[in-house]
This record gives sequence, structure tokens and C-alpha cells, in this order.
Amino acid sequence: MDIDRQKPEATPPRGKRTTEKKVHVIACGAIAREILALTRINRLDHIDLHCLPAIYHSYPQKIAPALEQAIADARTRGFEKIFIGYADCGTGGDIDRICEREKIERLSGPHCYSFFTGNEAFAARDDDITSFFLTDFLARQFEAFVIVPLGLDRHPELRDMYFGNYRKVVYLSQEEDPVLQAKAKEAAAYLGLDYEYRYTGYGDLARELPTV
Repeated sequence: MDIDRQKPEATPPRGKRTTEKKVHVIACGAIAREILALTRINRLDHIDLHCLPAIYHSYPQKIAPALEQAIADARTRGFEKIFIGYADCGTGGDIDRICEREKIERLSGPHCYSFFTGNEAFAARDDDITSFFLTDFLARQFEAFVIVPLGLDRHPELRDMYFGNYRKVVYLSQEEDPVLQAKAKEAAAYLGLDYEYRYTGYGDLARELPTV
């Protein structure tokens, strides 16, 4: 389900904030659940969260134009501080160019697989070049965000064309959920790949979000 705007559950007030003092976070809908969890855990009541459609995870060419519009809308509504809840995410540097022009910051790293793992730890691995990654979100939404966008529901014969060079599915889990682990195993079986489970928690997202 795409999330347009969600705010964290109410927490005891820490003093009245004006719109100008809030931080407007424009994030990928695919990490909305994790951001909301962290706002609750860390009592980040200053964060005003707006998520772009999660399906853009599968269509990165749509991210930059949508971000530009969302930033303009936020400026119109009076937000002075804005933070981008995306890494580069397949945009080929487009998000960085927007951030440089608008004088705002984004999440560190190339994509969510990296910042969930921890960007330094992800960069240090040299055995993942043939891995297909899942997060909690993608394990939960595998059909809608992998099978359907790739047309495998209509043309299953394309599976080996898309995934023939992969060797394993690596499930990077944010929560230790046996149901999602079972779904991830099913996804690996569907793709005809080996399966590996790695619990990451929230990784660098847990470090960066409280600083915005």
C-alpha cells in the first residue's frame, strides 16, 4: 500500500514546534514502515513524513521528478528544513543533483540494501555481485514489486533471462519475522536460486534518521 502521509503515534510533548521547526522527510514508501518505527522508538516528534509511492522502487526514473515536485510543495507549505529519505536508488546521481541545488541532504549510500546492511559493511563484501536482495518490504510484496513489474506473471519463461546470472536470494531482514522468512524462501524457490538470510535491523537508517 502506498503511503502518502503518515505521522508517528502520539508521544508526550517536548515543547510546541512550529512548521518551520519541523523536518519534512520525503521518503520512499518502501521504507515507510521502518521510518515510522524509528520515529516511535526515538521519539522523533519533529519529523513530518511524506512518502512517495513505493512502486517507484521498481521504476527509479520516476523518483527524481516526483522529488522535485514534493520539495516544491513542501516549500510552499512553509517547511524550511527538508531531508530526502532515499539513497541514490538507481537514479544515476539525479537525487544528488537535486540535493545540491536545493541545499538539502539525503540518506547515505547507493540503495536501501546498503544502508540497511550498513554502508561500510555492504561496501566491504565482495561476494554479493550475483545476489538478488530482498528487504522486509520486498519479501512482503514480492509479487507486486518483482513478479508483476517484470511481467513474470504473464511470461514465466522470462525468469531465466532476468535471473540467470544470479546465484542466490539474500534476505536482509529488518525484523526477525518467521512469516517473512518463509515468504523470502518462497521467493528464492520461485526464482530458482539459493537462499541466504541476514538479519540487519535498521542499519544506518537508525543512525542517520535521529540526526535530521
